[in-house]
Amino acid sequence: MEHKHYTNINQIPKPPAFTMSRGLHFIYLGLVIIGIEAFLIALRSDPDRAWHNFLLNYFYWLCLSLSGLFFVALQYVTGSMWSTPLRRVPEALIGYLPVAFVLLLILFLGKHHLYEWTHLDEVLHDPILIKKSAYLNFSFFAARNFFSFLVWGLVGFWLVKNSLKQDRNGDVKLTKLNKKISAPFLVVFGITFTVMCFDLLMSLEPHWYSTIFGIYCFAGLFYSGMAITILFVVAMKKQGALADVVNENHLHDLGKFMFAFCVFWAYIAFSQYMLIWYANLPEEIGYMIRRTEGAWTPVALALLFGKFVIPFFLLLSRDAKRNEKFLVAVAVWVLVFQWLDCYWMIFPLLGEKPVFGWQEIGIFLGFLGLFVLTVTLVLQKIPPVPMKDPRLLEGVNHHQ
Repeated sequence: MEHKHYTNINQIPKPPAFTMSRGLHFIYLGLVIIGIEAFLIALRSDPDRAWHNFLLNYFYWLCLSLSGLFFVALQYVTGSMWSTPLRRVPEALIGYLPVAFVLLLILFLGKHHLYEWTHLDEVLHDPILIKKSAYLNFSFFAARNFFSFLVWGLVGFWLVKNSLKQDRNGDVKLTKLNKKISAPFLVVFGITFTVMCFDLLMSLEPHWYSTIFGIYCFAGLFYSGMAITILFVVAMKKQGALADVVNENHLHDLGKFMFAFCVFWAYIAFSQYMLIWYANLPEEIGYMIRRTEGAWTPVALALLFGKFVIPFFLLLSRDAKRNEKFLVAVAVWVLVFQWLDCYWMIFPLLGEKPVFGWQEIGIFLGFLGLFVLTVTLVLQKIPPVPMKDPRLLEGVNHHQ
């Protein structure tokens, strides 16, 4: 398909604002209500399961939001031009962070149902937990997480604020400023995200540790982040907001990112598994035994094939990454198996067999509704395309 080539930025038509129908708005609002009711009912019937579901969905949707922040910073540091027309989507994903912070405060209420190290009697009778108590105590735990959110929130707000300000004055210096902000932030992000993964997930089993765990979680973050970005980009394209500035070449690049991190996730997952299996240390091997033997074996195999083997072959060809409907289907597939990966990391602590029922469905739907409502609200309030970004012309004319 041939696309119109623009010779100057003034030729690019101003896109219509993104809107979501009132019907869809009420549907997603209804999902939020369903999620709240499911969580409250689950709290009365099985509080441990309720809080594990809350943590599962909290971490899952937080990673999707953080993928937007990381992607925006990465594009500024690399001087990327192709992503400029669709940058408002990852910027809108950042808008979920304030909501995630409020949900973090709620998560803290369930700390005794999730974290063994929050029980003083358990710590006093466990020599390993006593040694780790200087780090694994709730005050320090909360302070670390608050600091991470403070950094993410301030940098995310700053980057988006400069981007929107450029829409009004066209100042090229704002692009350069965002690049200066993003470079050191990427380093800080790597540290803070790793610490949060250690805190929220790895400390569920405080005797276990893995130095590669943060990278494993990051691989899933960016992999699924590209998937959710594809869904929002295609939705905005169909609605008309990105119809004149985004084409199959942009989708191709998003698909290539998704394909690359499909391979990277598999590499990191294998590295973590292989090192734990080869070392065969008592403090490490229990984690994998719980997740790969007995009734959990099918879940582990489902991850292997669903998150790596099948997407790998689906995304291998060039045409697959340029087919809009096909790419959307693969993106949905990836998001499903990213949720399963988070489930696999968290739920083995509840029992020897996987559990899946109305609690998992209801609480997931609640978070889904809240996330989509938040992101679309941001998208409706900001211009869908950064029309005065100096890299927009090259980005719109992107071809491969």
